[in-house]
This record gives sequence, C-alpha cells and structure tokens, in this order.
Amino acid sequence: MILKSAEETAATGAALARVSRAGDVITLSGSLGVGKTALARGLIEALGHQSDVPSPSFAIVQPYEELDPPVWHVDLYRIEDRREIEELGLDAAADAVLLVEWPDRAGESAWIDALALSLDFAPNGDRILTAKVPKSWEGRWPPR
Repeated sequence: MILKSAEETAATGAALARVSRAGDVITLSGSLGVGKTALARGLIEALGHQSDVPSPSFAIVQPYEELDPPVWHVDLYRIEDRREIEELGLDAAADAVLLVEWPDRAGESAWIDALALSLDFAPNGDRILTAKVPKSWEGRWPPR
C-alpha cells in the first residue's frame, strides 16, 4: 500500500480503528520519521481521543483507557535490554488494543500473532506500508 501524505497515513490508522478489537496487537516497524506515530495517532483519534497524542518515546507506554476499546500505545525505541519489557506490565493490556512501535526490540518471538505493519520510505518521499497478516486479522485487513 502506498501512502502519499501524513494525512493518508493517519487515515489508514483511522481505518484500522474501525476494525480493531480488544486484545489485538498491532506492531509498527520502520525507521525514524517514517510515520509510525502518525498511523497510531490516526487510530487513537478515530476512537475518540480529543487531545494531543504524543509519541510515547519517553514515557514508553501511553494508555488511553477512556477509549472503546482501550488502547495502549507503546514505543520500545529506548529499550536496550529485552528484560526491561517485562517491567512495562504490557500483560495488563489484554483487554486493549496494543500498538507497539519498534517491536524488534522485544525479539522475534514477541507478538507472533500481531498484525505486523512496516513502513518504509519510497524514493519519491511516499511511504510504503506492508503487512504480515495473521489469521485473526483475515477479513479485517486491509481495512476499508
């Protein structure tokens, strides 16, 4: 999927919000500045969050419990040791949508049933979105 602007990236996040369910895990991979947070922001805003949606780079975990379903936005960029992830309490997000930026910091065996989205820069500045779609997402991806 080609995303031509930040608005299209956010709109893809909004489309994901329409098909996301409690217990879903969505991982967002890609280099710095490629649009992972923009996609997450689109999802969170589409579910009704009305104030800022900051990147959780420093907080690492930003829960949005008031949403239906709740969303936990996680950024593992600053994690240096996989054992630190256990201290984040992400198991408590079982009834939420878990959005995880930089999932590779957790290792390949983490979130194997996640909708794994990857964003890359295209030569012309567009973004290329690819997805690894697990069985639980069949019929929901791509969102319409």
